[in-house]
Amino acid sequence: MQRMAIRLKTKFRKKGPKTLEDRASVVATNIWRIAQETARHMEKEGYPLGGDRQVTDVITEVIAFLVQISDRIVYGQLSDEERARFINATGKHLARITSTNLAEFVGPGAYAKDFINTLNTRFADYSEMEFNGHNPSYTVLRYLGEKVSRAMESTDSKWVLEQIVDIEAPEAIKTLQKVVGQVLGVQIS
Repeated sequence: MQRMAIRLKTKFRKKGPKTLEDRASVVATNIWRIAQETARHMEKEGYPLGGDRQVTDVITEVIAFLVQISDRIVYGQLSDEERARFINATGKHLARITSTNLAEFVGPGAYAKDFINTLNTRFADYSEMEFNGHNPSYTVLRYLGEKVSRAMESTDSKWVLEQIVDIEAPEAIKTLQKVVGQVLGVQIS
């Protein structure tokens, strides 16, 4: 079932060497697109999102998960210093994208700080969970499902957790692996 019909941007317009931060910005932009598509797909599948703030809460949870997956993909393939630079640059770029979009959809506000706090909290939580190499365990997928389900509580949607665990997360991971592999030139196992 190939459902993520988003245009991934993995090529650079300008020739020449690219920094790790340049590559992180491309990965971040694609993470935002994947998270947005996940929310859109859930709505198409009958999981109503109650409004702009709820949509961004769901997107934020998916983003935090995908940044963690990105970190797991590059673990052992980049030095610790490069890995930290890559993940920090990805998070900063995503904070900028999220702030811009929230200001547009919800109204003016200082959103970057809350976004970064959520990212850091989820990173701490995910770091305590088991991964099978680059792949998340069921516990990790369930945690994401619980967070998205909580973000969607006001719509009283049943089966959100199962939708995330069985359909949305695996599809998002597959798409992200392709992006990270192409942009960073790392092996995906």
